[in-house]
Amino acid sequence: MTVDLETLKQQMAEHIHSLQDEICGALERLDGKVRFREDHWKRPGGGGGRSRVLEEGAFLEKGGVSTSVVFGELEAAFASKLQGEGRTFWAGGLSLVLHPRNPHVPTVHANYRFIHQGSKAWFGGGADLTPYYLQEEDAVHFHRVHKEACDRHDPAYYPRYKKACDEYFYLRHREEARGVGGIFFENTGVELEREFAFVKDVSRAFLPAYLPIAERRKDTPYTEEQRAWQELRRGRYVEFNLVWDRGTIFGLETKGRTESILMSLPPRVRWRYDYHPEPGTEEARLVEVLRRPRDWVGA
Repeated sequence: MTVDLETLKQQMAEHIHSLQDEICGALERLDGKVRFREDHWKRPGGGGGRSRVLEEGAFLEKGGVSTSVVFGELEAAFASKLQGEGRTFWAGGLSLVLHPRNPHVPTVHANYRFIHQGSKAWFGGGADLTPYYLQEEDAVHFHRVHKEACDRHDPAYYPRYKKACDEYFYLRHREEARGVGGIFFENTGVELEREFAFVKDVSRAFLPAYLPIAERRKDTPYTEEQRAWQELRRGRYVEFNLVWDRGTIFGLETKGRTESILMSLPPRVRWRYDYHPEPGTEEARLVEVLRRPRDWVGA
């Protein structure tokens, strides 16, 4: 059966906009203090987006949940690096990064996208968790929810995409993972309708995977020392996004809105020269886990 790409694009655009509304609503209710600011922007060359950012909330120090649907022509050098053919493209997706104020609540990232370039089209995305203080039950819950979503489509998906996540969100210059992972996929290889059904399922798994963790940890007391550790680890987050992240590169190369592309950066961050946590501390335990990816729920 021939896939109607235009219909699929429209359905993806509708899905990400609906998902954006659902996620932002849930986060505003959880925060209880501040609402998301919304900006509509247009891309020179075709398309645009809807960026939503919440800052200085009771729960979220900064959070961004943005959608974009962009199209037009890519620069030839960048077009050759993608999976498709030629310079003509269409891309629609949702991207979010949440930086909670409390260092006992993990930062979380998710992205779900559909790209059409020339004669090829594919979906991609995933979600990953970045704790500052490791609570194993949180990592297990986050992975279990995503595994259940994957298993509904193919039992081989979770181990494959968990491994891909561990390999992608890895700071090679630090020899450590950004966090405790999740799933990451790019072009599953099945028919586009089946791939879209999978994307809808795993994207809807985001809130059930993250909200129980946030609700459980958001009122945990913390010290200034723990806050300083959070800001040091946020430095690793910045390093990954600016050095290795393909989404950042794609947004900049396609002339997306810079403020929206860089909304993932945390509001407060620090670097200390050659800093290492004291052996035996909770901070040191986190670093050890980041150097050796774990099988949190089994394949």
